[in-house]
Amino acid sequence: MKYADFERIMSSSRMERYLTACGGDTRKAMTLYRYNLQISQEMFTIVSCFEVALRNAIDRQLTSNLGAEWLKESIMPFGIFSQPILKKTHDIIQTAHRRLIHDGSYTHNKLLAEMEFGIWKYMFSPIQYRVTGRNLLKIFPNKPKSSREYQYNQTFIFNELDKVNSLRNRIAHHETICFATNTAEIDTSYIVNIYAKIKTLFSWMEIDSNSLLYGLDHINRVCAQINQLKSDTARLSSSERGGLG
Repeated sequence: MKYADFERIMSSSRMERYLTACGGDTRKAMTLYRYNLQISQEMFTIVSCFEVALRNAIDRQLTSNLGAEWLKESIMPFGIFSQPILKKTHDIIQTAHRRLIHDGSYTHNKLLAEMEFGIWKYMFSPIQYRVTGRNLLKIFPNKPKSSREYQYNQTFIFNELDKVNSLRNRIAHHETICFATNTAEIDTSYIVNIYAKIKTLFSWMEIDSNSLLYGLDHINRVCAQINQLKSDTARLSSSERGGLG
């Protein structure tokens, strides 16, 4: 496809960053755009697997603590999420529950599947962590022990999950993830950092992520392609400057 057609479809404002990053080379700009889509797809696959694993681990722990219908019962009168301060969590669960009841398709597993990543992240915020029994850290049996320097508590887990959730939302809203923040500089460090966090959290959950993601995980390969494009662009730019001298 010609760049003019590509830009017309994707918009000039959207492509400006890619074009700048590639030194005005329209072919490379289109290639980088496609690489960004590819790495977004790859990361979304990793995040999706992690989200399901996290959800299921939380469900197993809270089913053991609170019963098989803990999520539905959490929004009932005097349920654990019935406090006014937890209204947002309560309303999200209640809306999904009512929809499933209306459709005649309610099951506990379907209600679980209706929840977004943010629900599971907030299970480690102070109030949710307290009302669910203060024991959700058990789903991370390989987590390091806290020390004076490093506190691997529920706040730490919340913050790590928040970073994963932010990436998930960026991808879902078609934001770029192959640039340094607020720049047109090609940079895969953000991707690599979140990827490493997910792999670490998997290991803390006693999950062999290499086996789980076999055939699905191509993060390093796509990042290498992005970095090679950056290197090629920089080398060409340096060569052009040398020629001008």
